[in-house]
Amino acid sequence: MLRFHFSAEDVARTRVAAAPHALWEIAASLHRFQTPAGRWAYAHWYRTARERLRQAGLESAVRQFLLPLYPRASYWPDFLTPLEGVAGLEAGLKAILATPPAQVTAELAALARIRRVPAHLARLPERESRTELVSVLRAYHRAVIEPHEEWMHEGVHTERVRLARHSLDGGTEGLLGGLGPTVRWRHPRLEIGTYPTEHDIRLQGRGLLLIPSYFCWKGPVSLADPALPPVLAYSLHHEPPRPTAGSPSLEILLGRARARVLRATAAGATTTEAAHRAGVTPATATHHTTALRDAGLITSHRHGNSVIHTLTLLGATMLSRNVREAPPGTGS
Repeated sequence: MLRFHFSAEDVARTRVAAAPHALWEIAASLHRFQTPAGRWAYAHWYRTARERLRQAGLESAVRQFLLPLYPRASYWPDFLTPLEGVAGLEAGLKAILATPPAQVTAELAALARIRRVPAHLARLPERESRTELVSVLRAYHRAVIEPHEEWMHEGVHTERVRLARHSLDGGTEGLLGGLGPTVRWRHPRLEIGTYPTEHDIRLQGRGLLLIPSYFCWKGPVSLADPALPPVLAYSLHHEPPRPTAGSPSLEILLGRARARVLRATAAGATTTEAAHRAGVTPATATHHTTALRDAGLITSHRHGNSVIHTLTLLGATMLSRNVREAPPGTGS
C-alpha cells in the first residue's frame, strides 16, 4: 500500500497538473506495450503505434534502450520522470540531462535489484549516454505520443473540470476520494490499496501534485524516493475513440439520438451535460440514459443533486469498434 501523510498545509498545497506530463506519458505508454491490460481503452493507439515506430526506425532503440529502463514492475528510475516535465517535454528532457550522476547510478542499482539491466545502460551516469537517451525519448514521443496530444490535453481538461466539481461539492474528501476505485482518503492519509510495495510518503508541507495520465492504466504511480517533490500519476477516465463519418453502425443499432447520448457519456457526464452534448432535451436524455443503463452500456451514480453517467466496458467496446483505424483528429 502507498500512503501519503498530509498536514493542513499539504491539503492547501495539493494541485492538479494543467496538462499531460510528457515523461510520465512516455513511461506509461511503454508499459502498455508490456501487458494486454486495458487494450480496449487504447485500441486506436495500438493500431498505429508499432507501425509508427517501425517507420521512424525506433523499434531497436525501444527494445534495447527504453523497455529495460521502464519495466512494468514495482520500480523504475525516478530520474526518468522529473517534476520539470510539467512544463513540457523539452523541460523534462533537460532535467534528465542535468540529473546528478550519483543519482543515476543509485537508481540504476535499485533497478538492477529487481530486473536485469543491460550492460550498455550502465553508462547512463555519463552525460553522453544520457544525451543519446534523450534523443531516443524525443523521437519516441514524436512518433507515438505527439499524434495524440490534442486528445490527451482534452482528457486532462475534462478531468480537471470533474475534480473541480468534486472539490466544490465535497471539499478535500471529494477531491482526493474521486481519483479512482483503489484510492481512499482517510484523513490525514491518502491510501492507494493496490500499490505493489509498502511505501509511506510524508508530505511535510510540500503538498501533492496530481498528474492525470492518459496512458496510465488502473493503478496510480508515484516516485520511489520520498525526498523528491511528491507526485501521484493516475489514470484518466478513458473516453473511447470518437466515431468518424461513414461509420453508421452504432446509429443503426441504437438510433441516432441514443447513439449521440452514449458518446456524450464517454468522458463522464451528468444528465444535463449529456443532453447538451447530444443536442437533445434533458427529458430525452433521461429516457435514453435509462435505456442505455438497462442495456448494460452505461452505469449511473448519484453525486450530490446530479446523476453522473459513465461507460461500462461493454459500452466502451461498442464505441471503440465503431471507429475507423485512423487515430482521433487525423481524418483519413
